Amino acid sequence: MKDLSLKEKYIKEVVPALKAKFGHKNEMATPKIQKIVVNVGTGRMSQQANFTDKLLPAVVNELMAITGQKPRTNPSKKSIAGFKMRQGTVVGVSVTLRGERMYAFLDKMNKIVFPRVRDFKGLETKGIDGVGNLSIGFREHTVFPEISPENAKADFGVQVTVVARTNSRDEAVELYRLLGVPLKKD
Repeated sequence: MKDLSLKEKYIKEVVPALKAKFGHKNEMATPKIQKIVVNVGTGRMSQQANFTDKLLPAVVNELMAITGQKPRTNPSKKSIAGFKMRQGTVVGVSVTLRGERMYAFLDKMNKIVFPRVRDFKGLETKGIDGVGNLSIGFREHTVFPEISPENAKADFGVQVTVVARTNSRDEAVELYRLLGVPLKKD
């Protein structure tokens, strides 16, 4: 039997299970993942001398390799003297994934990335907020299979936020469990 993609699994297995458990009468009322936002903060890196010439292009290229989509740079909106930051300085790089890329990225995280994280025992359910969004932080971007640790030009962490449309936190926890996200037991 052919292995189902994550989107097909959601439609054929997850939606009926959620309808049965929470008593939804319509498929459109069941919890659903809307988007995945992948973010890299470049605050400390931007203080280095070769940031705009070497580090920023390296971060952009490596994030593009991880997500399969060109990231956008996020400039600061105003100057803050305490942080030695000027207006317009790049403070982050982010990508918003939707549709097929979103499901493919989540599937890659479940099957490849989480097993590569050292001493990984599952995600805490406290990483899910009240409206059902799951926040995951990776200290090293080299856990993604597209990045070779020997060839990585910059060392940075990656923040992944899975934005879900749910009615409650319990529905979101069940949605993530059925999609194969390795959550710890409560």
